[in-house]
Amino acid sequence: MGRILAIDYGQKRVGLAVTDKLQIIATVLTTVSSRDIISYLKNYVSKEKVDTFVVGEPKTMRYEDSESVKFINPFVKVLKKTFPDIPVERFDERFTSKIASQTIAHSGLKKKYRQNKALIDGISATLILQSYLESKNDN
Repeated sequence: MGRILAIDYGQKRVGLAVTDKLQIIATVLTTVSSRDIISYLKNYVSKEKVDTFVVGEPKTMRYEDSESVKFINPFVKVLKKTFPDIPVERFDERFTSKIASQTIAHSGLKKKYRQNKALIDGISATLILQSYLESKNDN
């Protein structure tokens, strides 16, 4: 069994989270510059078996596509073309950045670390992945 890798794609940074090999626990992997994400994933996939990519899908409160979709959809196309043997699933990412920020604020970290957007992106990816895993278990 391979890992599931979650991607919180942003215009500047991409938060990544990954499961353990048993696909039970979601943890922060890293944050990568958007321009470097495909090369990072190529390197990662060459070392670790990945069963599925889960890409955060930004929706509005009305379940409509948000403005972010215009740069996420092209990324998903490149991802599918680059890794044709790894399924790509989209998963609702509403509120993940807000929850990540609140989690960091309550963590006791110093203000300097709480404002680290890369940390927020990594935690957001972990929240996306954890929610995805819970939804799979509910079915």
